[in-house]
Amino acid sequence: PINAILNWSIGAADGYVAFLNKRANEYWMKVLNKWGVFLKSPLSCYVLNDEPGGWFSESAMANMPDFEKEFICDPTAPHYGFTSWDDFFTRKFRDGVRPVASPDDKNVITNACESGALFLQYEVKLTDDFWVKDQWYSLRDMLNDDPYTSQFVGGIVYQASLYLQNYHRWHSPVDGKVVKAYNIPGTYYSASLNDGKDTRAPDNSQGYLCNVATRAAIFIEADNPAIGLMCLLAVGIVEVSTCEINPNLVLKDGPKTVKKGDEIGSFHFGGSTHCLIFRPGVNLQFEQTVLDSIGILHAKNMKLNSKLATVIR
Repeated sequence: PINAILNWSIGAADGYVAFLNKRANEYWMKVLNKWGVFLKSPLSCYVLNDEPGGWFSESAMANMPDFEKEFICDPTAPHYGFTSWDDFFTRKFRDGVRPVASPDDKNVITNACESGALFLQYEVKLTDDFWVKDQWYSLRDMLNDDPYTSQFVGGIVYQASLYLQNYHRWHSPVDGKVVKAYNIPGTYYSASLNDGKDTRAPDNSQGYLCNVATRAAIFIEADNPAIGLMCLLAVGIVEVSTCEINPNLVLKDGPKTVKKGDEIGSFHFGGSTHCLIFRPGVNLQFEQTVLDSIGILHAKNMKLNSKLATVIR
């Protein structure tokens, strides 16, 4: 990936300034859009093979156990039937592989992405010093000063990481209506200066990136009034310059109904992270597996649509 070339400059003081520059990011967007054209073309299939270093090599498949059983593919076809590297990256699960936990219980919130828990913060502020070492969330920056922002002040932010080998589509964690969905332009290679040397930059800056990186915000008014308005914030990291909201959620004719487990968007081209944001007064009991993983980079993967939290009334 390109960030392997830029890694050490990302963590330097001059790099920090450069990668926050608005005009520089406009040019990076052009570069990455061109790179995306290649990754969506058949020419990118050359890495989809079982040779050493290939995406279907023995070492790669060790990180993707049960690939053939879990994902829609054809192992007998060239490149497992994928038409490009991005087609492989955005692959879909086979039906029934990730059942929705408690589909009829509106108090159960499900995992929106195949991911590992990372951070959980309560009483989140409207504005905060997100660039400092602890990487506090600043709602005004995260949500680009959206009119809904004030409703989340004092609420909860849950963040989890998607790993490179993960499924990279997002699914609704609740039943409800999508009342707003849009992309927020931002940085591509910015990272916090307060985490020392990061050989896989910007892995250690994922809290910081929620405030500055290119991202997508999907606001859902949950059917359960004890949840009410919530937000899924999908955050691109480095080459992940495309956070694609499902076209059927474009709100030209009013809010769109979604069921828990419905696909609502996807990442393209690389690793990423996401947040679920809840209003103050929403009383949630997170699963113990979530709580045990908080603060651990590369924590154990939690399955899409599994039980994440329960509303306590």
